[in-house]
Amino acid sequence: MLVRDWMTVNVMTLGVNSSVMDAADILRQKDIRQFPVVDGQGVLVGIVSDRDIRDAMPSKFIPGDCTDGREGGLNTLTAGDIMTPGPLTVAPDTAINAVAEILVRHKIGGLPVVEGGKLVGIITQADVMRFLCAASGSLRSGTQLAFRLEARPGPLAALLTDMRELGLTFTSVFTANDIKQPGNRNAYIRVEGLGGRSVEQLVELFQKKYVVLFYVNEGVTVDVA
Repeated sequence: MLVRDWMTVNVMTLGVNSSVMDAADILRQKDIRQFPVVDGQGVLVGIVSDRDIRDAMPSKFIPGDCTDGREGGLNTLTAGDIMTPGPLTVAPDTAINAVAEILVRHKIGGLPVVEGGKLVGIITQADVMRFLCAASGSLRSGTQLAFRLEARPGPLAALLTDMRELGLTFTSVFTANDIKQPGNRNAYIRVEGLGGRSVEQLVELFQKKYVVLFYVNEGVTVDVA
């Protein structure tokens, strides 16, 4: 999955000279967490986060908010004054997992997407979560089964073949390294229809050959292993 498939387009931006007060109003109205900042030629020069704007605001507990237009007051503060210059960016063909790694490593909420020197979108934590929900099948109906498999070619293909032979239709397959047991991978498989069996009967069948960790059925999680 690539950034271009999940990024937010038609991004709301700020100019270098945009008022911080105006940005704060937009923040409240639109629930936006970061604004790319562009210069007069539309080139990305910085980014302003919701935290940057909050930090620029005077405390409501301190008398005198310095917004009366006096020299140096809040009304004179611009996006260029509070932005982070030269922000990290990604290209539209960057993999989503690479984006997630950057967001976690740098503890940031989003990344501008740049192509040919121009801003074409932004990829945020919320966009990555949408991708994760789609990849894991969490928004679909059906039963999810979780297995622990050896991290080598073969076991997952064998498991899916066994599922087909049992008359199961799987709608999503999501795998991840087992943090607690290196050398293993966990497979999270969502199936529609149980082939005329109960989920408990299916689990009993699979346990003869595989390690079943848990299953989720009708929103209820049942630990097995």
